[in-house]
Amino acid sequence: MEKNITSQTLSRLPIYFNYLVSLPEERKKGNISATAIAEALGLNDVQVRKDLASVSCGGRPKVGYMTSELIGDIGKFLGFENHDKVVVAGMGNFGRAMLEYNGFEAYGFDIICGFDCNKERVGKNVGGKPVRHIDELEDFCLTNDIRIGIITVPETAAQEVCDRMAEAGIKYILNFAAVHINAPKGVAVHNENISLTLAMLARCGA
Repeated sequence: MEKNITSQTLSRLPIYFNYLVSLPEERKKGNISATAIAEALGLNDVQVRKDLASVSCGGRPKVGYMTSELIGDIGKFLGFENHDKVVVAGMGNFGRAMLEYNGFEAYGFDIICGFDCNKERVGKNVGGKPVRHIDELEDFCLTNDIRIGIITVPETAAQEVCDRMAEAGIKYILNFAAVHINAPKGVAVHNENISLTLAMLARCGA
């Protein structure tokens, strides 16, 4: 099985996975073809077939893949079975929604704690997960071997939180604050500006 896949294939694999796990349980017990997946997602069936073959050897001509096995193969390749622990800094509406959402577990991520500086939020539970003071971030992350952090704080605090996460040993940061932040070498940051994404989507559809 070919493991040196292209970045384009890598970007499509989560789309296949998301579609497959969303299927009714009865359909997951049967087989599914690359053509069926391509038609459902509006993609080229030849490309889908190549993508799936790069991560799974379970495909059979005229039969397709056993759906449950294909889900497992894609999930394993993407590391969804690793169950990485994640923290969220910023307990506004967006941050609290992340703690309450259970869907991350299917993709191998377990959000275990939130952080904030607001005394009215600290000490409470959101979605069954504790909210701690931001000053506890470094000790908590180092003690629990946290590698992934999500930033949902106001723009003025985003860079400081990024710096603290880096000091705490976090290696991957997803930033939802509407400002570009920088991290030291060895720490990967993805700046996700939802407003900009919506604007681009609207322009593309115009």
